[in-house]
Order: sequence, then C-alpha cells, then structure tokens
Amino acid sequence: MTDIKRNLEEVKSKIRVAAKKSGRDGKDITLIAVTKTHPAEMINEAIELGVTDIGENKVQEILEKYEKVKKGVRWHLIGHLQTNKVKYIIDKVYMIHSVDSIKLMDEIERQAEKHGVNQVKILIQVNISGEETKFGTDLAGLDEMISYAKKLKHVKVCGLMTILPKIDTSISNRLHFHNIYNKFIDISKNKYDNVNMEFLSMGMSGDFEMAIEEGSNMVRVGTAIFGERDYF
Repeated sequence: MTDIKRNLEEVKSKIRVAAKKSGRDGKDITLIAVTKTHPAEMINEAIELGVTDIGENKVQEILEKYEKVKKGVRWHLIGHLQTNKVKYIIDKVYMIHSVDSIKLMDEIERQAEKHGVNQVKILIQVNISGEETKFGTDLAGLDEMISYAKKLKHVKVCGLMTILPKIDTSISNRLHFHNIYNKFIDISKNKYDNVNMEFLSMGMSGDFEMAIEEGSNMVRVGTAIFGERDYF
C-alpha cells in the first residue's frame, strides 16, 4: 500500500467520523486534495484512488500540470487570485474559492464572456478572524458582494470559503468556524438572486475534522494526503 493510499483512507475515515458527529454522512463532504508543489504523477495516483477534486494555490501550477493530469478531475483554484491572471484559468477550473472583491468578480465575469464560458462557480472568501495577513472580505464586504452578484450573467456564487489564523486557539478557531457557518445559513435563508449557498469550504489538514463538526461540507486537505510539500 502506498503512502498516498494509506493517507487517503485515513483522511476519509476521519471525514466520516466528523460528519457523523454533525448528523451527516461522509458522502455529504467534498474532499479537495490540495496538490500544490506536488508533481502530476502523485496527483494521478490520487485520482486512480478515487480523488475527484484537486486544489491548487497558484495559477502557474495549474497551467504547468493541466495537460499532465488525468482528464475528468475537477480543478479548484483555492489561493489568492490576481485579476490579471484570471484569463489563464477561466476555462480550466471548476470553481474559484478565493474571490474577495467586486473588482475580481467583475474580471471573472469579463473573462468568462470573452472566452465563451457560460458559468463560473465561485466562493466568496471571508476573513472571519480579521487577521491582517489573510486575504478575504470582511462581513460588510460580503454582504455587498452577495448583493452585487445579481448583476452577473456568467459568475455564480455557490458558497463561502475561509482560512483560519494560525495563532488562535482551538476554542477560538471553533468559534470562527461556527460564526461563518451561521452567516452561510443566514444567506441561504434570504435567497439572493444568483446566489446558491451550496458549499461551505473550510478546514485544512490540521483542522478539517473540527470544520466538518461545525458545518463545513468542503475541506481542502493536502499535507495529510501527500505529505509535507516542497516550498518555493
């Protein structure tokens, strides 16, 4: 048994346990295997083991790996996206998780129309902790973006994404998860035009179990599957 197979089975087992604690089934949770810095060979091995969704932080890595990775997998851009790089991945990704401004929404809309992409699924990245080093909009900006979405023809808001600060305690992290879940539910109940709160993307290798317990239905797991990554 390879390390990836063993690790993947362990992650899926933990997802099932955490989902059960929150009154759900493991099948209700979408696992995104985060492959940043890892080669296409490792990604293809994970796909052969049943991984259907992969996440990359950088546009350049998607471009470098796109043709080398098995077809049929869904690509997620989960890292910060600059407006001048939208054009490179607009027709390649299933979902963009890191949309944090109206300016970026507008550029995705513009590039989608230009490239003939009927619909681009996005998540709005929320900086729920207020940490200055994290990307994401604040709650006031979130409300503005949700309202603005009705003007867009090619961009579909499908949920929220957040990344927790590394310095907070487990108690405060659980509170951050809980608070964004409540916001997710509030938006769902209001039924905004062009907004479908389908995905709540929160939780990574170190905290995905807690995130699922607090309502996440999409987790981004890299190290726990592929091991420590090379930094560059």
